[in-house]
Amino acid sequence: MSRILVTGGGGFIGSHLARELYRQGHFIRVVDVKFDNYIKEKYYSEKVQLDLRSFENCLMATKGMDYVYNLAANMGGIGYITNVGAEIMHDNTLINIYMLEASRRNKVKRYLFSSSACVYPTFLQKDSDVKGLKEEDAYPAAPDSFYGWEKLYTEKLCEAYQRDYQMSIRIVRYHNVYGPEGTYKGGREKSIAALCRKVAEASNLGKITIWGDGKQTRSYCYIDDAVRGTIMLMDSDYDKPVNIGSDRLVTINELADIIIKISGKKITKLYDLSAPQGVRGRNADITVARKVLGWEPQVSLEEGLSRTYKWIEMMCREEAVIAKS
Repeated sequence: MSRILVTGGGGFIGSHLARELYRQGHFIRVVDVKFDNYIKEKYYSEKVQLDLRSFENCLMATKGMDYVYNLAANMGGIGYITNVGAEIMHDNTLINIYMLEASRRNKVKRYLFSSSACVYPTFLQKDSDVKGLKEEDAYPAAPDSFYGWEKLYTEKLCEAYQRDYQMSIRIVRYHNVYGPEGTYKGGREKSIAALCRKVAEASNLGKITIWGDGKQTRSYCYIDDAVRGTIMLMDSDYDKPVNIGSDRLVTINELADIIIKISGKKITKLYDLSAPQGVRGRNADITVARKVLGWEPQVSLEEGLSRTYKWIEMMCREEAVIAKS
């Protein structure tokens, strides 16, 4: 049994990751500034509420830990990271600088940083029919958001700590992770959760609004696959960034159509061309994950969307009942 810290343990990926590690029999300490996740059962050995923008709190969080999965971040979907820049860079830079240094001082055996596909340059993502982004494509650097710049900076910070202090560090670049028990409302939700909520709330023969023209493309990775890949990376000997995602590219229109079909409703799609859209196309090359980890996604997009939609639909129904009472 290892002693493992999962920061961001109140968030979507962090709570799912902690739950799987807890199921494996490890001692799991989850830390977050707040716990508003939707997982009902106990998924940790110890739960600590701390603001990791404080170095002293990071020292407390990492004390006595063998392994650290650092998933703590101020983040959200395209609407949020388009509108918020300074706060994201300020908060996340502090968290990541302090967490790395605290982990070094407390002699953590291995440290994992959760990076993002947002590190990739805008000039490689201008077309809908986009090639899969390889890990080395991150340079020359030109991310499209402040969030992406901070993630790329922290990757280099991890590289410096590896070189100067011989820290054992792993870096995962997540590509559009989705699934049930995640944020689906409030402004920080991502595209799949937002579309599922819109369809769930719409009546039969109703309408939903899609941001952009619907022809922009993405690839998506189901949460269970992302968690499995993350743990495999942490346990591996590979110390360079690794994409954890899917190489199946779909348009937002196709995504919406699958969700609408799952719902059993007939719904008209409207378009808001003034809304934030992000890059035109983004896809993952997962060759490295296949080669060095033996990992690839196992849950199809249709199956993952079905699980996600059913959970969000249930949450929306429960909210409607409460609102009427």
